[in-house]
Amino acid sequence: MIDKIDFDKQDGLVPVVVQDHSTGEVLMLAYMNREALKLSMQTGKTHFFSRGKNRLWQKGETSGHTQTIVSMMADCDMDSIVVKVRQSGVACHTGAYSCFFHDLLANIKLENKQIDTTQIYSVVDTLFDTIKEKKIDNPDSSYTARLLQGEQNYMLKKIVEEASELCFAIKDDDKDGTIYECADLTYHTLVAICSKNISPDMIKQELKKRFGTSGIEEKNNRQK
Repeated sequence: MIDKIDFDKQDGLVPVVVQDHSTGEVLMLAYMNREALKLSMQTGKTHFFSRGKNRLWQKGETSGHTQTIVSMMADCDMDSIVVKVRQSGVACHTGAYSCFFHDLLANIKLENKQIDTTQIYSVVDTLFDTIKEKKIDNPDSSYTARLLQGEQNYMLKKIVEEASELCFAIKDDDKDGTIYECADLTYHTLVAICSKNISPDMIKQELKKRFGTSGIEEKNNRQK
C-alpha cells in the first residue's frame, strides 16, 4: 500500500494530519516522505520530515512527548494521510496540547498552554520559536516583528552593528560586555535566518559535517 502513496506532488512529501484517537482533536499538521512513513509504520511511532530542519525526525525525540499510532488512513487521491495517535504529553512545542490555538474568526490566541517547555528545549531553539511566533505580531508593539516585517537592510544593519560592538568588547577585554554583545548578535542573527526560513537545526547540521575536517581544508573545499 505504501507504494501507492503519491509523494511526487509536493517534492517527495505528503501532508499528514495528526488527531487524538479518543477525542478526534486535531493535534498538528506535518509532512512525511517515504522514509518517514516507513519508519512510522515499522515502529508504531510518528516520524516526519521537517521542512524547517531539512531532516527526518521522530515526534518527541527531544521532549519525550511521543505519539503512538492507532490508525493511519490515506485519502482518495493517496496524497495525504490522517494519523490517529495516543499522545504522550503535549503535541505542540509551545507546551499546548494542540498546535491549533489561533482563533481566526474571533481574532484571538487561545491560552491552552499545559506545560513549560523552557526546560526541554535549548534556549536557542526556544528563542527561535518565539521569534517565529512574532512574525504576525504588531510591529508597533514588537521589536522582533518590526525587524521581520520592515526593510531587510535595517535588519542586516543591526547584525553588522552588533558584530562590531562584540569585536570592540573583546578587544577591550570586557568579559561582561562580550557576553552581552554576543547575546545581542545571536538574537539578531536568529531573526535574520528566521526571515529566510532557516532553522538553528540546519546550522547545527552544517557544523556537525565539519567535525573531523580541518578549517583550512573546509575553506579550500568551499572555494572549489
